[in-house]
Amino acid sequence: MAQCLGPLELVGDRWMIGDPKRKDGLCVVLTPEGVEHHGRAEPAPRSVVRWSRFVHLGVHATYWKWEATRTGGFVGAFGSTPYETGRDGCSLQGLLRHSYEPWSVRYTHHRRHYLGSHVFLLKALVRKLSEAKALDRLGDPQWLSAAVAALSPVTAWLPSSGNRLVAETIEGLGT
Repeated sequence: MAQCLGPLELVGDRWMIGDPKRKDGLCVVLTPEGVEHHGRAEPAPRSVVRWSRFVHLGVHATYWKWEATRTGGFVGAFGSTPYETGRDGCSLQGLLRHSYEPWSVRYTHHRRHYLGSHVFLLKALVRKLSEAKALDRLGDPQWLSAAVAALSPVTAWLPSSGNRLVAETIEGLGT
């Protein structure tokens, strides 16, 4: 069984985005109730948001850890790259209902680089689940394990084929 898709990684029996083991490590734990934002060695989550509060949710991810630094943000601001860079380059961003406020939390990039196909597929998975109003699937460890197992072998892709693969995976696993 595959254990990661870009910054999404299975740690023990929980899926999380980010690396909490690094210095000042931050991660987002996907639970059946919602998302928990954790800091390294902190006993309780910094924040918790229930799945039902999200109007939409998206993942931002850099491919290399240096791209998530201030220097990476500077290079990204003056380069021609369409990718996320800088301090918010590794974050989850969304809109919360009933006050319709923007929501964002950062996570720490792993030491390893993320494959471009994995970053694209993770973003597409979260986007399609958000559109289907089925974000709570991210909190179902068995469902997410099956989705990651289906998507992680893909190393070459085109946006249209990647979006189709994600849609077929979601449909095949049921939302």
